[in-house]
Amino acid sequence: MTTCGEALADLARRLAAAGVESPRLDARLLLAEALGLEPMRVFSHPERPLGPGAAARLQELADRRLAREPMSHILGRREFWSLSFGVTAATLDPRPDTETLVEAVLAALPDRERPWRLLDFGTGTGCIPLALLHELPAATALAVDVSAAALRVAADNARALGLENRIRFHQGDWGQGLEGAFDVITSNPPYIPDDDIDGLEREVAAWEPRQALAGGADGLDCYRALAPHVARLLAPNGLAALEVGQGQAGAVAAIFAGAGLALERVAADLAGTERCLLLRPAAKDVRNIPFK
Repeated sequence: MTTCGEALADLARRLAAAGVESPRLDARLLLAEALGLEPMRVFSHPERPLGPGAAARLQELADRRLAREPMSHILGRREFWSLSFGVTAATLDPRPDTETLVEAVLAALPDRERPWRLLDFGTGTGCIPLALLHELPAATALAVDVSAAALRVAADNARALGLENRIRFHQGDWGQGLEGAFDVITSNPPYIPDDDIDGLEREVAAWEPRQALAGGADGLDCYRALAPHVARLLAPNGLAALEVGQGQAGAVAAIFAGAGLALERVAADLAGTERCLLLRPAAKDVRNIPFK
């Protein structure tokens, strides 16, 4: 009978041959899922017989990964900000790059104990507002998405994290129909140019929801749509934080400057890519702050 160690080595070889970026890690996670064990326990007992039931389950999971289905879809979860988030085909996979936005917002808030009012556009799994609520114990949030399926995932995540009493969900087209003044407005909108999507890695192009990726011909359509809503809904001394794609920071800053929001700073991700813009309402006599 095949042992766990043998199954792990074989699956890692197959995943590597299929071009999977992290074949041994993925193989270990899939084997742990098939066995119903913590991933570290796969290493501790490599001599353990796999068994026919676990072998069949592992083959099912392996076939999905060999088809380049994302690990988050197969496992149904993804870690973000050291929290576990449920993920489905209706949501964008939370990525480490987006943690740059969460970190930048927290660094900009002088008092984490204040009852901050948060608004998140295009919330998907809810990873941005829920990560912020986890760090801001008196804050409340409104999470907006056009997708009812995505909002169901976000609501499930809120319940799983014990944050459901501090967040509301709204299905809508950006800020249409919303009123009020929010201290912090966040968004990771679609920003991939439409013609570039099919050239992305298969895990993204074939499996993630296209409406969460497609940003129009130049990738900036959603920022153009968002800018007037953010300007209208942001409190006078509020903060807006937007994730942007590589090379988009200057163009997005100019779009929001036209709506009356001044660039405060740009935060880079761990790879050094300008990933998050922090903006504030501009002084009334300064409507166009040049990007630096």
